[in-house]
Amino acid sequence: MSLTTRGLSLLAGAVLSLAAASASAQDGTGYEATTGGAPSAAAMAVDLLVARPLGLAATVIGTVVFVASLPFQALAGNVSDPAHKLVTEPAAFTFVRPLGEGVN
Repeated sequence: MSLTTRGLSLLAGAVLSLAAASASAQDGTGYEATTGGAPSAAAMAVDLLVARPLGLAATVIGTVVFVASLPFQALAGNVSDPAHKLVTEPAAFTFVRPLGEGVN
């Protein structure tokens, strides 16, 4: 399978997952409506295929921005706030949050 075909297949899978998650959110069978509090399979799929890669990208970009601004933040005496917002929060969203939570 060529790279273009693989990319189109991944894109089609992501679109189908988003459509399924959207449909489940509209008919009230999403994460919040389940009795056990567990996320739906569609929410987990969207989280795995879309939200986690975006969270990883946000973590990497936030880290680069934080490191670039670190000398200025150190001079201003404010390193912890930018570190928390730019690195810690995206990393927690990507690596700590349970699969499917907060997607619907």
